Amino acid sequence: MLLVVDAGNTNVVFAVHDGRKWAGIWRIATEPQRTSDEYAVWLLTLLTHSKLTPDLVSAAVIGTVVPAALYHLRRLCREWFMVEPLVARATLDWGFDIRVDNPEDVGADRLLNALSAYHHFKSALIVIDFGTATTFDVVGQDGAYLGGAIAPGINLSIEALHQAAARLPRIGIGRPQAVIGSGTVSAMQSGVYWGYIGLIEGLVTRIRREMDVPAKVVATGGLAPLFSEGTEIFDRIDPDLTLDGLRMLAERNPTPRLPRDKTRTIEGD
Repeated sequence: MLLVVDAGNTNVVFAVHDGRKWAGIWRIATEPQRTSDEYAVWLLTLLTHSKLTPDLVSAAVIGTVVPAALYHLRRLCREWFMVEPLVARATLDWGFDIRVDNPEDVGADRLLNALSAYHHFKSALIVIDFGTATTFDVVGQDGAYLGGAIAPGINLSIEALHQAAARLPRIGIGRPQAVIGSGTVSAMQSGVYWGYIGLIEGLVTRIRREMDVPAKVVATGGLAPLFSEGTEIFDRIDPDLTLDGLRMLAERNPTPRLPRDKTRTIEGD
């Protein structure tokens, strides 16, 4: 089985793939200083609940945009699962060109989303990921990664609005039925939700114009279904896009399993 770890700014997602399907997917809040032992206590309990054991894991892959969390996640894989984890980096074999000025600067999650989405569509794409930041990633007709755009995530925008304006309350995210709000809260909800719909549709329109080829739109992230209620611009919503990208990357870049009686010293990056 393959252990997949997707460490984002908000959550760390752990998943196990048995070669045919996901046998389990679990989330925990991102805490960069959480130790490998703390991860192990939590994750091994969930594995046991799913009738899985650590010895079933024969390989592991980590994708992270939180460098401080990588050390502990690598120790988790080495000490508790006895596998040398593959770490998603631009220097690996992705199966496509990364046509940007500095490939190492591109977040691993953006490349993983591009890899997974192109595998499904085999066409020019715009991949939108609703995470801590809202990212728009562009894939050419040949599968090459061409760059994209990064906007503040909706939760960041809501928090900034509340923090910067003394009389504006903290609000939840939802789809307002009307654009014109009749009160402060409804007006804020309208501005946030329909403002983001405008951002999505506007950026997709401009990106398509620059690409000068038809491009499908794939969305991922927890808020993708919510925004799909307000626009018809998405061709597909895939909540497991990044996990599938990690699985595909691991298949292209296999790593050896460590001897179970051998302890590894953790190297620096």
